[in-house]
Amino acid sequence: MLWLKAIHVIAVITWFAGLFYLPRLYMYHASAHDTISQQRFVVMERRLFTMATIGGTLTLIFGIAMVIESPAYLALGWLRVKLLLVLLVILYHGYCFKLLRDFAAQRNTRSSNWFRGFNELLTPILIAIVILAVVKPF
Repeated sequence: MLWLKAIHVIAVITWFAGLFYLPRLYMYHASAHDTISQQRFVVMERRLFTMATIGGTLTLIFGIAMVIESPAYLALGWLRVKLLLVLLVILYHGYCFKLLRDFAAQRNTRSSNWFRGFNELLTPILIAIVILAVVKPF
């Protein structure tokens, strides 16, 4: 179980690193006006999204493996709330993919300030997930 948990945590770090930086790239991309910069951002965003997707996939695989190893955890309230928050992160990740496609097709309509705010949405979710997983308040 400890090996599963360790790999799960490593994957979570990878996933969130990508999800925290991707909207920053979107913010810079939204401010770029020359073709070379825009093309460069498309490549950087795609590569970072791929890394975040690998991290997210491994997070889910090892999280599910831990639940299979100890299914009684599903009865605990803190884990249920944590899983709900993980669902929000998955939705955020999916929306990042939509934004990625919009930039690649030159259909972005959002400002760099909008992306600055979008980037901050993930922080309280991560804080809550960590507190739930470590403190297990209920």
